[in-house]
Amino acid sequence: MIVALLEALRPKQWTKNLLLFAGVMFSRSLGEPEMVLRAFAGFLAFSLLSGTVYLLNDLQDVEADRLHPRKRLRPIASGRLPVGVARAAVLPILAVVVAIAIWLGREFSITAGIYLLLNLAYTFGLKEQVLVDVFVIALGFVLRAIAGVELLRPMAPETELSPWLLVCTFFGALFLALAKRRRELANAGQGAHRQRAVLDQYTPELLDGLLMVSAAASVMSYALYTIWPATVAKFGTEALLFTVPFVSYGIFRYLYLLRASEQAEDPSVILLTDRPLGVCVLLYLVSVILILYFH
Repeated sequence: MIVALLEALRPKQWTKNLLLFAGVMFSRSLGEPEMVLRAFAGFLAFSLLSGTVYLLNDLQDVEADRLHPRKRLRPIASGRLPVGVARAAVLPILAVVVAIAIWLGREFSITAGIYLLLNLAYTFGLKEQVLVDVFVIALGFVLRAIAGVELLRPMAPETELSPWLLVCTFFGALFLALAKRRRELANAGQGAHRQRAVLDQYTPELLDGLLMVSAAASVMSYALYTIWPATVAKFGTEALLFTVPFVSYGIFRYLYLLRASEQAEDPSVILLTDRPLGVCVLLYLVSVILILYFH
C-alpha cells in the first residue's frame, strides 16, 4: 500500500519542479551550498505539494480514469490504493509542505499557497473550462519559477524576479499544455469527452493553430531575453544567444514526438525517455552554466 501511495504521488512528474532550480542557476548561486540546499528544499516542497494535488485529482476523476487505457492502471483507479487511505494521506503530506515552506520564508509560502489554491480550483472545476484549463496549467509553472526566486530572498534580498523568466516560462508551459491536450484528443478518438470532458470542446485544428502560436512565442520570447539590454548588463555577455538553438530544437523535437508517439500525452515521460530531447536539455544546461559562470 505504501508503494501504491508513492506511485499515486507520481514521482515521475516531479521533473516539472526542477524549474525551482532556475532561480539559483540564473542568480549564479550554484556555488553556494546554502542556496542550493534552499532550492532543493523548495523542489521537495513543490514535489509533495503537486503530489497531493495529483492525489486529489485522481480521487475526483476516478471513474473517468477507469475508462482511459493507461490511467485505469493508476493506484486509485485500479483499486490498489483504497480511496480512504488516499484521503487520509493528504493532511500529513501537506503538514510536511507547510513546515518546509515556513523555513523557506513568507514569500515562498505565499507562492506555494497560491499554487495549491489554483490547482484545487483546477481539480474541482477549471479543468472543464476550455482554454482556461491550459492557462491554469501554464500558470502553475510560472508559480514554480516565482517560488524558485522567492526562496532565495531571505538569504539574498537583492535577488530580482526577471519578467522574462515569467514570460518564457508561461509560453513554454502553455505549449506543453496544448501539446498534452492535442495528444489526448488524438488518443481518445470518439470517446474523448468520456475521458476528459473539456476535450469535447477542442478540435484538432484549433489545437494545432494554438500550438504553432505558443511554440513561436516560446522561441521568440527566449531569444529576446538573451539579447535584452538588461540581460546583457546583468551577465556581462551576449553569449546566451548561442543557447537559442537548443530551445528551438527542444520545441521542434516535442512537436515531432506529438505526431509520432502516443507518449506525448505526458511531458515528464518524454523528458525521461526520449534520448535526443534529454541530450538537448543537458547540453542547454551545460551551455548556460558555462556562459554564466565561466565566460
